[in-house]
Amino acid sequence: MTMRRLIAVSALAALFLLMAESAGASTILYDTTDSPITGFSGGGLVLDSTGGAAATLTYSGLGDTSVGTPSNISLGDFDLVCPTCGTQASGLGTAFSAFTFDLVVTDDTDGATGEFVGTSAGGSVWNDVSQISISWSPLQVGPGTSGAMTGNFNGTDFTISSPTLIVSPNSGAKPGDTTVQGTVTSLSIGTPEPASMALVGGALIGLAALARKRRA
Repeated sequence: MTMRRLIAVSALAALFLLMAESAGASTILYDTTDSPITGFSGGGLVLDSTGGAAATLTYSGLGDTSVGTPSNISLGDFDLVCPTCGTQASGLGTAFSAFTFDLVVTDDTDGATGEFVGTSAGGSVWNDVSQISISWSPLQVGPGTSGAMTGNFNGTDFTISSPTLIVSPNSGAKPGDTTVQGTVTSLSIGTPEPASMALVGGALIGLAALARKRRA
């Protein structure tokens, strides 16, 4: 391989390396607790049952959380509690009416917020059975101003898994707890490493020298 071709190949390789670094993974700080809008229709983070045994469905938001991207993430948890419910076979249960829930995610890194709106037809609940599910819309906020309530997500987007199936009061490692799941991805324009810059610079200097030699 001639020196000219070697320098040209080196320059191209360095440019590809820089492109890969620019499109690499980044870290995003986000939360679902900063917005006062988050809550059930009518306000608040606790929804009471409307028939049968006394029960509550409570949302717990996620505080400031740092994750690498892309990543699966939590958007908070719903906790279903019915202290006096029996099994479905026993007939002693409770019921929740239809409701909506507004879930606001704050992208602290980019300075933006977006809203997922959940709708549910409600349903009956027993200690071992839950008929409640929540469907979400939109399924994605970001990138840019797509779905943004405030600010700009830039290259970041958040998705939410739909529907969220609310587990029964005695189900799961933490009984009655359901995690709202989603993902976050981000295309970050990073700062090239010094070694990469040196490689590109050296290759370009070599190409310039060869060009001058040919013109001489």
